[in-house]
Amino acid sequence: MLFEKHLAMILFQLSGTLNWLSSNEMDAGETDSKRRELGLFLKRKRATIEPEGNAARATAGRRRTSGLRREDVASLAGVGLTWYTWLEQGRDIKVSTAFLEQIAKGLKLNNAERAYLFAMAQRRPPPLQEEGRKTPDVTTLQLVLDSIQRPAYARNNCFDVLAWNAANTTYFGDFGRIPAEERNILWLMFTRTKYRTVMPEWESDARKLVANLRLRLAEAKDRSASDALIARLYETSIDFQRIWNEHEVESIGEGVSRLESSKLGSLTFKHFTMMPEGLPGTYVVIFIGEGLGDGTDRLNSNWRA
Repeated sequence: MLFEKHLAMILFQLSGTLNWLSSNEMDAGETDSKRRELGLFLKRKRATIEPEGNAARATAGRRRTSGLRREDVASLAGVGLTWYTWLEQGRDIKVSTAFLEQIAKGLKLNNAERAYLFAMAQRRPPPLQEEGRKTPDVTTLQLVLDSIQRPAYARNNCFDVLAWNAANTTYFGDFGRIPAEERNILWLMFTRTKYRTVMPEWESDARKLVANLRLRLAEAKDRSASDALIARLYETSIDFQRIWNEHEVESIGEGVSRLESSKLGSLTFKHFTMMPEGLPGTYVVIFIGEGLGDGTDRLNSNWRA
């Protein structure tokens, strides 16, 4: 009996070990496959780029295949030839974000190709190329917003308002009446006293908004615009100072969640935030809640103060 128990224990432990090894072998196989796929992508991508300048002169008269050599890519990207070669060969190496950014630049990758490079090499999206302070095609954004019946607006990573629809004007006021330099959700939240009057959950909403800003700041490659906004708010609002110094981080937070209107009573909102394809750093925020119509009730007076 003792022998049988001992044998059963050994078999149980062996089974667990085999399962662990099998799981790790599957993970390793998936990783190897991704490295090979990435190597093929890099090889085929450089084959589509004709050499220019020094690279063209260095290979003049002796090229057998089209495109760039590995040496050309390493030179254009400003990275080591050995390290790039190993990446293309699918070797098990760790590469930095700066290294991948240089490769993306050297191979002239578009946004989708750059995202693929980071996903395959680091299993994560790439850093945003810019904070989003540059205004995208507002005409396209406006067409999208005008097709939405519920209140909606478009913003960038700094929470600058880029465009909005008629329903948003109805419920939250006309952004067009606000000077462009103040047309920022955070700035309005902390500097317009009317927001505190009509938002019964102002403290909670403000906290979520600031926590969302901190997350977007970490994602941005160039944080100069956000830093300037934070500095302005820090000088202007004691409440912003207090909340910012608590270092909360949150992915959900777009401002108002409840609105007390003298005309419509209490309204509760949920936010849905989407990033339009091809516009990194641009977000479309839609407010959905009970009692929201198509824009026939006028509440603009609540937000002009």
